[in-house]
Amino acid sequence: MSDREQFCTFHLGQLFLGVRVQDVQEVIRYQDLTRVPLAPATVRGLINLRGQIVTAIDLRKRFGLPDRSAESLPMNVVVRTDDGPVSLLVDEIGDVLEVSGDLWEAPPETLSDDARALVRGVYKLEGRLLLELDGVRALEPVAAS
Repeated sequence: MSDREQFCTFHLGQLFLGVRVQDVQEVIRYQDLTRVPLAPATVRGLINLRGQIVTAIDLRKRFGLPDRSAESLPMNVVVRTDDGPVSLLVDEIGDVLEVSGDLWEAPPETLSDDARALVRGVYKLEGRLLLELDGVRALEPVAAS
């Protein structure tokens, strides 16, 4: 673990999560989605990002959280992958945080099984935990629910 890591942070329900800054292409407001027939429930749809078609993954579904209300629009954290950009739909964007590697710990047993499968580890910050999202696992296909 290096001395310091930078994370793009966001909220998903009561969870405070982060993705390594170097994996983030950009953060954008809600974009209209085009549904994909027969896609897994985690694939919320496709967005048009300046002419590029990007898959939007609903992290609430991946974490086993209830759907957000109809009037609550998600934000997009667009991450880089080997296959091109993918949008992670989140509730609210946080800040970029720099944290010490000394604060890292394995995911706690108190997390749900869904969350534990998607989190690399946690950083104990003052008054809260920053859960480091495992971007590869978060983007793995999941059977429709």
